[in-house]
Amino acid sequence: MIPRYTRPEMEAIWSPQSRYRIWFEIEAHATDKLAELGVVPASAAKAVWKARDMEFDVARIDEIEREVKHDVIAFLTHLSELVGEEARFVHQGLTSSDVLDTCLAVQLTRASDILLEGMDRVLAALKKRALEHKMTVCIGRSHGIHAEPTTMGLKFARFYAEFARNRERLVRARAEVATCAISGAIGTFANVDPAVEAHVAEKLGLTIEPISTQVIPRDRHANFFAVLGLIASAIENIAVEVRHLQRSEVREAQEYFSPGQKGSSAMPHKRNPILTENLTGLARLVRSAVTPAMENVALWHERDISHSSVERGIGPDATVHLDFALHRTASMIEGLIVHADRCRENLEAHGGIHNSQRVLLALTQAGASREDSYRLVQRNGMKTWDEGGRLADHLKADAEVTALLSPEQIDACFDEAYHLKHVDTIFARVFG
Repeated sequence: MIPRYTRPEMEAIWSPQSRYRIWFEIEAHATDKLAELGVVPASAAKAVWKARDMEFDVARIDEIEREVKHDVIAFLTHLSELVGEEARFVHQGLTSSDVLDTCLAVQLTRASDILLEGMDRVLAALKKRALEHKMTVCIGRSHGIHAEPTTMGLKFARFYAEFARNRERLVRARAEVATCAISGAIGTFANVDPAVEAHVAEKLGLTIEPISTQVIPRDRHANFFAVLGLIASAIENIAVEVRHLQRSEVREAQEYFSPGQKGSSAMPHKRNPILTENLTGLARLVRSAVTPAMENVALWHERDISHSSVERGIGPDATVHLDFALHRTASMIEGLIVHADRCRENLEAHGGIHNSQRVLLALTQAGASREDSYRLVQRNGMKTWDEGGRLADHLKADAEVTALLSPEQIDACFDEAYHLKHVDTIFARVFG
């Protein structure tokens, strides 16, 4: 975790104290059920809960681990120091993976809840700006080249729809990763009753893992991190669009530039798209977790720990970075400045060539073949590109065109409203 890109709400989930607290709850709830089943004394279960309000000594646990070379054993040893003799009944029939995997499930579900809050903020910002700029006309671009008119509102609506899909994916991924495994060595329940697993799952808000071997199947986690990668890509999709729109030659939108803010250390006139460039980089970091998560699926037999070191890194890093990126994205969208006048200026910059398809269709309707129609429009379009002027005027000066279309029919092809007649339809589909 990099402090610069870490919000305290998400950091807390991955802190050692939080991790040990979850481990404690798993062990304590398991001991409760073991006592109910008569496996351990009721007094032992009661004794464990004495640690409920205690702070775990992280330094002490680290000290023990340096000797025993096992993190769960180190924790259990420290727990016995807090609880006393009856701590010997803790962890009866469990294996370390029961604790570690169930803990990770809790952490990922809690992280998901925070990420969903961030996504909701992004969605709210996108919807607000979409409605605000529903009819702010701008040029649409294909391959970066002027194509046909669209609206800024439709750009925001498109991103909204993508984020809405990703929110649904995250909800499903959260549910899929929220499983509990308390099945003992190799996952056979030989030394721990399945009722213990069911009890712990209920107490922690998880579901039981149908079959876990000694570890929870990692396809669940691979899917989870893949969804995080998709959300990161959606963020980058917005970021790249804003970066392009902020270029000096375009200047249709720009990130908010606060009073006192500096752009370049050398050039005082600069207003750089630093937020969206940062978001592009953060998206790369989040996506870097996807492939390792996929590779974690294939483990040896009933257990190995090749996935462990990976998840200790990607679990905190991917969720922390995505959490920060979501709130930065929302803030950027909320403050984004849209230059409607510049949108209009760019739209009209090339003599109306963006209406070429409209003329093409009119010529075919007037009886020309598609090939001839294309040739006539392209000829006049290229003249407009190369020599300037207006496409409508070049068309009116072309005898082959005017043999098929009257000046009034040509002018009708340059009606802006034609391109915008279904904006309401699209908005109804996206926003209901």
